[in-house]
Amino acid sequence: MDNILIVGTGLIGASIGLALREAGFAGGITGIDASGDELAVSLGRGAIDRTARTPDEHHEAIRGADSIVLAVPVLAVLHWMRQIAPTLRNGQLVTDVGSTKAVIAEAATQQMPGRCLPGHPMAGKESGGAALAEAGLFRGATWLFTPLHAATPSEEEWRTWVERFGAHTLDMEPAAHDRICAWVSHLPQMVSTAMSAMLADEFGDSPELRAIGGRALREMTRLGASPYSMWRDVAHTNSGPIADTLLSLEQRLQHLRENLRTPELRDEFERANRFRKGLQ
Repeated sequence: MDNILIVGTGLIGASIGLALREAGFAGGITGIDASGDELAVSLGRGAIDRTARTPDEHHEAIRGADSIVLAVPVLAVLHWMRQIAPTLRNGQLVTDVGSTKAVIAEAATQQMPGRCLPGHPMAGKESGGAALAEAGLFRGATWLFTPLHAATPSEEEWRTWVERFGAHTLDMEPAAHDRICAWVSHLPQMVSTAMSAMLADEFGDSPELRAIGGRALREMTRLGASPYSMWRDVAHTNSGPIADTLLSLEQRLQHLRENLRTPELRDEFERANRFRKGLQ
């Protein structure tokens, strides 16, 4: 693997470039991004060593890459898959970092059979951008893959690089990925967004709220700073599983509301405490 193309040089894409360099990758890394500013920051930080800005440069970069990493939101991943599928050559690998996998797996099976390894690093920050990228962003994180066929040599090599980043790899079926991520990632985001918006409606820009709100408020609303542009795609492409988790949460909150003065409240806290201790 001598040349890698990263499409999307924001937080995740630039962090992949930095992680590759830190792990010893000595080949070329080209970046494509709709934002010239993100490209400039990624280039300046050494996450990429050249840019492709025009359609002709895009085509050249795609043809010359051994591996293509689509580090953009899910709907943009689908767009780029349609763009690059007709020009792929034998041995090229396409992988992605999208937060939902069923729609990507279906598109890959139809458009580029045998050449795509869908992936999803469980790492990030509530704010994006190449300026916040880190080579160590994936260290200790789980990098999920939803393989669609027997592993090719290029896929095995990409997995090796991911492990050199310090990530743990785990294979899942696309539908299973989307269901569990709805519970452990997408639901927390929706809860934090709803809580942040609710507090904004209830208190506005209240100095009292800022003065009184402590660690619990900061932790519960931290994800409320996440960009809509990314989570719109997640909601559109995983709406069924997310809706199921929200309904379950609504029912659980109703249960709490109805048992604020009964032993059921203690039982709920005990179940929550046991679960939390198991995560630590």
